[in-house]
Amino acid sequence: VRLVESGGGSVETGGSLRLSCTASRFTVRNVCMGWFRQAPEKDRAVIATIGSDTGPSYADSVKGRFTISKNNTKNFLYLQLDNLKPEDSAMYYCAARPAGRCIGLQWWDFNYRGQGTEVIVSS
Repeated sequence: VRLVESGGGSVETGGSLRLSCTASRFTVRNVCMGWFRQAPEKDRAVIATIGSDTGPSYADSVKGRFTISKNNTKNFLYLQLDNLKPEDSAMYYCAARPAGRCIGLQWWDFNYRGQGTEVIVSS
């Protein structure tokens, strides 16, 4: 199983980015997928999940600004980041959980994750 993120970068407050995650050796449609992030000197935090039969779920800190989605044809996972704030600056990781629930997860509930892509938001 391999997950590879892309799309990070530097933007100003209020800007947007779209993170992508490509998966190999499994189908994103059939598993719970998510994004978590880690800012410097802070714990990792799950910010969005989407399951095979459950809709998107978001952390309060990003609700209304971020959108998680899957492209089942291309086998990609996305995270659209809008209205970015400096506190969104972090390393963002794509993650997969092949079995089990897909709600109320902590980052350690995921079995696989990518190497991360960095988002920097300047004020």
